[in-house]
Amino acid sequence: MSTIGIVKKNNEICIAADSLTTFGSQKLTSEYDEKPDKIIKVAGSYIGITGSSAHQLVLENLFLKLTEPPAFTDQAKIFEFFRSVHTKLKEDYFLNPQDGEDDPYESSQFNLVIVNAHGIFAVFDLREVHQFSKFWAIGSGSEYAIGAMYSIYNQDLTAEEIARIGINAGIEFDKSSLGPVKIYKIKAETHATHLEGASHVV
Repeated sequence: MSTIGIVKKNNEICIAADSLTTFGSQKLTSEYDEKPDKIIKVAGSYIGITGSSAHQLVLENLFLKLTEPPAFTDQAKIFEFFRSVHTKLKEDYFLNPQDGEDDPYESSQFNLVIVNAHGIFAVFDLREVHQFSKFWAIGSGSEYAIGAMYSIYNQDLTAEEIARIGINAGIEFDKSSLGPVKIYKIKAETHATHLEGASHVV
């Protein structure tokens, strides 16, 4: 799996992820992986994806075929986008929507986080969308990351520093997460998004 975290603090928004891919008991580290980044850029947003590595390829291909970029500006628009593409995921990408027998809806089978100038969001397998005010994490190392970020959020630290500490906690304690950490920062603005560079942390 993975550890992917998102943080919003002051006027800075950050997304960070580990770089390990696993296939059962086999692991593919960044040393051998030409594309270890679990975060993709779509217009003014960064999206971090956990679960099957096929999810990232499918979503990248899906975004490339759009006539215009999705409007991930609020919870309702994000929900509408993923609701509208669910049928396409089944018909064009052969998504298996079956999950738990007691689930009230078909599953889209992925968990992801979205950050942009409008905030930090998460989308889960039944297409439920949450917007967070401070931080969150997904993936197999998420509990460690959330605990670490909770313990330091009110300290004199930037969003980037908090996200890095969270992902490093996931790497320390989750067997399916490993560095380096990839970090992207976004300046929170009302009318425009300013995308900054990325940094690696070992």
